[in-house]
Amino acid sequence: MTHYLRSRHDGICVGVNTVIADDPALNCRIALGEQPQPIIIDPQARWNISDQSKVLQVGGKFLTVKLNESGRFEWPDIFAALFEEGLRSLMIEGGASVINSLLEPVNQVLVDSVIVTIAPTWLGQGSVVVSPDRVHDNGVPVPAARLSDVEWHPLGEDVVLCGRF
Repeated sequence: MTHYLRSRHDGICVGVNTVIADDPALNCRIALGEQPQPIIIDPQARWNISDQSKVLQVGGKFLTVKLNESGRFEWPDIFAALFEEGLRSLMIEGGASVINSLLEPVNQVLVDSVIVTIAPTWLGQGSVVVSPDRVHDNGVPVPAARLSDVEWHPLGEDVVLCGRF
């Protein structure tokens, strides 16, 4: 299912922690056309890039996006830079920091749909946690986000949740 979803997007986005841990190719194994462009979010330039990096081998390149006053990137700036490069659809594949930042209330308007695969596996302590903040920076509580148009699809032992904000 992952490669089918990758085939439907112009780019695949992950955070730098995913790249450091896994060195993913972020390619598509389904030959339906052009490969999606790999997008790595690395605001502190932590990725030690080598010529053997799978991302560079499949056409990855660098775009610079300015950080805000708090030293954080803004998703609208990233999307604008990608739009200028001709990317019109982006699959956010991970990791937790990237997903959590997009699920913050201020960014939810930027998300068209959410697809979550739920596997029958216990991740244990210290695992990746996807849970956006429930409190604004000023301390005001944030109402729980709810998906609409929810669909559940069994896929082998997994279950896939699809929905929209």
